[in-house]
Amino acid sequence: MTTSFNAIICRYHEIAIKGHNRNMFEQKMVDNIRYLLRRIENIQVKKVRGRIWVQRKEMVPFSAADMTEIHDRMKMAFGLESYSPAIMTPPDIEALKDAVRSSAAPYFNAALAQNQTISFRIRASRSDKEFPMRSKDIEIALATLVGDIFDQDRLKINLDKAMVTVGCEVRREFAIIFYESFRCPGGLPVGSNSSVLALLSGGIDSPVACYMMMKRGCPVDYVTFHSSPYTPPETTDKVKKMGALLNEFQRPGKLFSCNLAEIQKAIRDNCRPDFRTVLYRRMMLRIAAKIAGNNGNRALLTGESVGQVASQTIINMGVINAATEMLILRPLVGIDKNETIRMAREIGTLDLSNVQVPDSCTVFAPSSPATAAPMFRVLEEEQKLGDWESIIDKIVTEAEVF
Repeated sequence: MTTSFNAIICRYHEIAIKGHNRNMFEQKMVDNIRYLLRRIENIQVKKVRGRIWVQRKEMVPFSAADMTEIHDRMKMAFGLESYSPAIMTPPDIEALKDAVRSSAAPYFNAALAQNQTISFRIRASRSDKEFPMRSKDIEIALATLVGDIFDQDRLKINLDKAMVTVGCEVRREFAIIFYESFRCPGGLPVGSNSSVLALLSGGIDSPVACYMMMKRGCPVDYVTFHSSPYTPPETTDKVKKMGALLNEFQRPGKLFSCNLAEIQKAIRDNCRPDFRTVLYRRMMLRIAAKIAGNNGNRALLTGESVGQVASQTIINMGVINAATEMLILRPLVGIDKNETIRMAREIGTLDLSNVQVPDSCTVFAPSSPATAAPMFRVLEEEQKLGDWESIIDKIVTEAEVF
């Protein structure tokens, strides 16, 4: 559409049910939208009583390039339910009519050019009860105008399912005309909850878990594990790319890269082969918990799903979980792989996840990993490692930060 819009009206749902701290959520939302749209020159994001809107300085209309950027970035705006490109006017019926005259043609002409009868409706609301017209009167006035502009014989009103909807909102401060609404991810704005540290691999699951926790308002930092020289640099490079991709949804989080090889060799040389995977995972959680404590993260985050692999049976997850007292979030715990793949495709991480590179979890991996490792046996195996705490401390100290 070629209509020139000078505002973007943003709608939220979950934030609206918040109580006395609602203002904090709204301010986070404003800050996040401003950050997402930072590439647009002279961008301004404001809020007035249950509405957030975006405009350029002095109400300069958005260019076609601006609108492309808006559509690309607003789908990443956690906390918003939808947004609409709009024409903002003074709260005056004649100004609203002028806005419809200048903007409606692209929405009606495409269907009219094909000799179709076009159904339309006007949806008006007014939060300013001092406005001299009721919502129904506004709808009648604008519908009459549309009939005057276009071929009235080829127009029909359909209030339930219309080809074109002309939206109108009248507030005390301004009024708007809009035609389309675009969905946003919903949830809560990033930064409205405590930050978490995600165990980020190059697979499909953990990036989706990161997305899901960002959607619940949690900023996400990342820790990844490699086993150099047993894994190539591409192992870390892939996760760095994944972290950069995920950071498009938030202000950039840190990526901690840890070399797990030394503790893996100790486990290989001293412990039962079928317990290696469980022991690896316990050490990973301990490393992650130390990094999270140093970095100010309040929980760990994994992409685990019950029963997906040997380490994710209920028994093994319980044994692994016991390695740390820190809260561990597992948003995918009850989701099957097909659903996770669908979500990864939607958020744009699937193609990168499908790039095949070696993984640290496969280094010295047993051919038949235990699916129900008893806790007392696992503790016995860890005793064989001697001073494993010092190895963990060394790995944490030597972690690279990106």
